[in-house]
Amino acid sequence: MADELARIQLQIRACQRCALAGFPIQGPPIFSGHADARLMVIGQAPGKVEANTTHQPFSGNAGKRLFRWFKQVGWEEAEFRAKFYMTSVTKCFPGPNKSGRGDRAPSRKEQQLCEEWLLAEIALVDPEVVVPVGKMAIERFFGRGRRLDEIIGGRYQIDGRIVIPLPHPSGASAWIQKREHQVLISRALGHLAVVKAELGL
Repeated sequence: MADELARIQLQIRACQRCALAGFPIQGPPIFSGHADARLMVIGQAPGKVEANTTHQPFSGNAGKRLFRWFKQVGWEEAEFRAKFYMTSVTKCFPGPNKSGRGDRAPSRKEQQLCEEWLLAEIALVDPEVVVPVGKMAIERFFGRGRRLDEIIGGRYQIDGRIVIPLPHPSGASAWIQKREHQVLISRALGHLAVVKAELGL
């Protein structure tokens, strides 16, 4: 599986599908991890910092908050990055929002163009635990149309894997600022802590 994953990762790095389709993506594809990872984090799309500076998933301001959450579970950032797989629904920075505020959300077409890569990563890594982060990633497992407060805070079994969703950790997110939603985030992190102990992650 390691050789096959390495082959797929090379193909992802060489992928030009979105660029050829005319989408204004920027920077290289961003993901990290190895075939033996027992946990996979799936975000929405890389941000500007990831694409232009660090080339590491979740290394901008949102990533800092995500790793503060993981620290509550008992994972230090360096350990987490070394042990687990981190990727996203779309692999490349979609560019800034036309309004000038925040990043542009990848279109459904872009998600479809990138879908093969995400499905290959999940199949080849075959993680025991998946943590979808943000609405776009959560929809991959729960479908569209459901509110985050119906999903965040739960522990689910989907396709033989434990799935524990988290909201997008962006500082601009009004959702995570609400006290009742912070309770749901704490509940989700509690589930992660239990899974960490159960599986020895």
